Amino acid sequence: MREAAGLWRLGCLLAWLDIRLRYRGSMLGPLWLTLSTGLMVGAMGTLYAVLWHLPLRDYVPYLAVSLVLWNYLSVLVTDSCAAYTQAEGIIRTVRMPYSLYAGRIVLRNLLVLGHNALIVGLVDLLLWTGPGAAGWLALPAMALWLADSLAVAVLFGALCARFRDIPPIATSILQLAFMVSAVIFRPETLGDRQWLLAFNPFFSLLEVLRAPLLGTRPDWPVYTSATLFSALLCTAAWLLFVRVRGRIAFWL
Repeated sequence: MREAAGLWRLGCLLAWLDIRLRYRGSMLGPLWLTLSTGLMVGAMGTLYAVLWHLPLRDYVPYLAVSLVLWNYLSVLVTDSCAAYTQAEGIIRTVRMPYSLYAGRIVLRNLLVLGHNALIVGLVDLLLWTGPGAAGWLALPAMALWLADSLAVAVLFGALCARFRDIPPIATSILQLAFMVSAVIFRPETLGDRQWLLAFNPFFSLLEVLRAPLLGTRPDWPVYTSATLFSALLCTAAWLLFVRVRGRIAFWL
């Protein structure tokens, strides 16, 4: 980890190169993803606000933040599955810390998240909304997300290097989690069963950052659940990585 931190400039350069190669020949580059997400927010926000009889001023910012954060989370998991397999040529020829490849995945998705954050700012500007003083609570939540992102990249990168059936399984789980993690619907719609969401790690990690961006403070059960799930995730990633890092090159 210390060696990878010392090569942070190389990690940033590789992440930026990944984005440039992915959108090579495109006029807008990653802004195409921002545009498509913005159109989805506008269409779905208007439709579901009418169907559920919700004020646009309340629902559209909620949907915008939810979709932007969920896109980061889902793409991060998908990219993490190929963290080491896509870098097979480099791993076999150059000795670099494996944590650098995981950091490369995180940095790349953070750059895309920065583009998509424009949608949230535009929605707040159009609807005259904003996080207010509660927005400062997003800073520790973002630090928690960064630690979890690195843990996800390390964990799934190592697992998928050994077991190539995990990526489609992860995709299926993400599709199911999208439907039950209060991304489209608000938690209040569950009524008395809202407490069940605390056992959903996707909801807890999403809500701990989403609520401050919407101007509210997450409940203590959300903080507790998110912290617990994050600790379990980081511990599992650390233990697995220490055990298998000497075998990754042979699995590729």
